[in-house]
Amino acid sequence: MDGAADHGVSEALYLRDPDENGVELYWDRPKDEWPRDVDGGIAMYTRALDMEGLLAAADDVEDPAPKVGEGPRDLG
Repeated sequence: MDGAADHGVSEALYLRDPDENGVELYWDRPKDEWPRDVDGGIAMYTRALDMEGLLAAADDVEDPAPKVGEGPRDLG
C-alpha cells in the first residue's frame, strides 16, 4: 500500500498493481456527511485515514462476501 487518505467527501487507499501502476480504491461518504464551509460549499481536505476505524467498521459487517453459488448470475 502506498498510502491512505480521508478527503472529507471520500476515503481512499492507494496501491500498486504487479506492473507498478498506481491504483486508487475509494468510496464516497453519503452527501449529508460531506464537510461544508460557511457558505454551504464543499470543504474537501486531505487527512490521514483512520485505519483502525476502517478495520473496526469492516469487523461490524456480517459476512458481506457472497458464498460460492450465491453471487450474481448471468441472465442469458
